[in-house]
Amino acid sequence: MDTPIDSTGKLKCSIEYTLTKIGNKWKSVILWHLGIDGTLRYSEIRNLLPGVSHKVMTKQLKELEEDHLIKRIQYITVPPKVEYSITGKGNTLMPILKLMHTWGKEHGEDF
Repeated sequence: MDTPIDSTGKLKCSIEYTLTKIGNKWKSVILWHLGIDGTLRYSEIRNLLPGVSHKVMTKQLKELEEDHLIKRIQYITVPPKVEYSITGKGNTLMPILKLMHTWGKEHGEDF
């Protein structure tokens, strides 16, 4: 995702920057589960996200890894085993995600 930079090379808005990192529909949910549930395999994350396609989830995981918010570990086994975990940097987003979770529980119509 593009970083919101103005013509002088400075960030336009810190909130906009944060949203470029976690604003996608699935990124914050992936971070939430890794922060709450701990290390998860790809299939475990996929089961927690009904409705996400393989292509979209793979892209979101890759972007989160590129932003150093999650860590991907691939084990050389048959069948291949891949695990994802939240990083220290990703964990700094947990207070924000917890507030979003609380707000959603308090104001969501389906809960």
